[in-house]
Amino acid sequence: MKYRKQFILPQERCMDWAEKDMVERAPIWCSVDLRDGNQALVKPMDKAAKLDFFKLLVKIGFKEIEVGFPAASDTEYEFVRTLIEEHLIPDDVTVQVLTQAREHIIKKTFEAIKGAKNVIVHVYNSTSVAQREQVFRKSKEEIKRIAVDGAKLLERLTKEAGANYRFEYSPESFTGTEPEYALEVVNAVLDVWQPAKDRKAIVNLPATVENAMPHVYAQQVEYIHKHLKYRENVVLSIHPHNDRGTGIGTAEFGLLAGADRVEGTLFGNGERTGNCDVVALAMNMLSQGIDPHLHFSDLPRTAALYTRYTGMSISPRQPYAGELVFAAFSGSHQDAIAKGMRYREENRSEEWSVPYLPIDPSDVGRVYDSDVIRINSQSGKGGVGYVLEQAYGIKLPAKMKEDVSYRVKRVSDEGRRELKASEIFELFVSGYLDSRDIFDVTEAHYRQEDGITAVVSLIESGSAHSVTATGNGRLDAVSNALKAHFGINYLLTEYEQHALSAGSFAQAISYVAIEKDGKTYWGAGENSDIIRASVCALVSAVNNLLSETERNH
Repeated sequence: MKYRKQFILPQERCMDWAEKDMVERAPIWCSVDLRDGNQALVKPMDKAAKLDFFKLLVKIGFKEIEVGFPAASDTEYEFVRTLIEEHLIPDDVTVQVLTQAREHIIKKTFEAIKGAKNVIVHVYNSTSVAQREQVFRKSKEEIKRIAVDGAKLLERLTKEAGANYRFEYSPESFTGTEPEYALEVVNAVLDVWQPAKDRKAIVNLPATVENAMPHVYAQQVEYIHKHLKYRENVVLSIHPHNDRGTGIGTAEFGLLAGADRVEGTLFGNGERTGNCDVVALAMNMLSQGIDPHLHFSDLPRTAALYTRYTGMSISPRQPYAGELVFAAFSGSHQDAIAKGMRYREENRSEEWSVPYLPIDPSDVGRVYDSDVIRINSQSGKGGVGYVLEQAYGIKLPAKMKEDVSYRVKRVSDEGRRELKASEIFELFVSGYLDSRDIFDVTEAHYRQEDGITAVVSLIESGSAHSVTATGNGRLDAVSNALKAHFGINYLLTEYEQHALSAGSFAQAISYVAIEKDGKTYWGAGENSDIIRASVCALVSAVNNLLSETERNH
């Protein structure tokens, strides 16, 4: 068999995390966009882009930011020096620098951070079985010695600098390391540093290559959490990658297992399939009522800046940030969302429970009418009605929504494309408000007799006509006049009206349905006078009936 499992479970059972159903508080966040994320780019960011990205991370709310591997290149080194010398690091933000546990690299790193106020020096060496056997060809004791020597050098150089730097150690490839051995190495490092309450050490457990299901990582993390020396003075950190596509689940399970801190990147950028997506992880917490202490209230702008700085694209289905993640094209989904939104308004509910929307899109800067209900050939009457109501204040009668939706879907299906709200409105106007292919009523005058008598002036094929008829109301009288003039018979079956919202194109709108031979024809009319609006709606409905009759003959 070519493939075998690469992970190693702890020898003792570590399943306390499985009794928990959610993360209870936000972790300490550390962005590694400028280091782990940057080194994964085809074209790494230049200093200007990294500076802008650093400012974005600060604005989002990160208090710990890994700014680079200063010994890796002149660009990395100069970037760190620029942050320090130009006083660009806020007092409440700690920068983190990465170094291998190698003497010359550590010394170069300390040169880079000279003069910085708040720094974490992050040292690592690989401990996995594969790395020990294939890359370093060293024994467990020799690998541990590398870690301990690196820890001692950090301690000595910090004292020589008269600084108060904090330290972080990562047993790289932790998930491929025997948990008992990883613990032995980590505790040996901590024995060197002797962490204290006022100067805690960070132990970081990277899933350098995600090689198992998330619950395996949780057991490995819990084992370290339970047996770590100086635990009250150690910040237990996790650094999940996404090789199996479960980086978010791995991070959440790791937090349940005792981790205090997460290292990750915006939108999951990183080597191979990427790192843990901090945006998704933070918004998952928000959706459960936990303040993540990161600010993504304008996520479209954050995404646009990220794309500009990195040259990376964001999938339309990227959790929370993708263009289509809140979009509902399905008719049943649209109907449920529209009804859920209406229910929330009617009940003035502060709690969010709208079907198909795990969070309120407005919390990340998305707009309901253009981002949530999206119309194509798969859409239903509820979605079309919702768009017209949200964008234009048009509240279609329940039975009219289906007729309008068929008209909209037909156009979308023929063009095989999504329709914008403005295009849907244009179809509504041409099909129901301005349907005048056969005739138009220019005016109508009424007098009270035995009922209501209407004198109706109309234009048909360029010729003017005057028709008089009586009915039990003004609209009924005009309807009888049209029946007499055109020699047709139909039933007036539906009539609704409502005021249009402030800022729309008129004050009132009416909807009329007529029925002939079992088929319904709709019309709409808008005017400041509600009677005139009703007559306009009737005129449109009759025009639609007559137009179809002409087409069929």
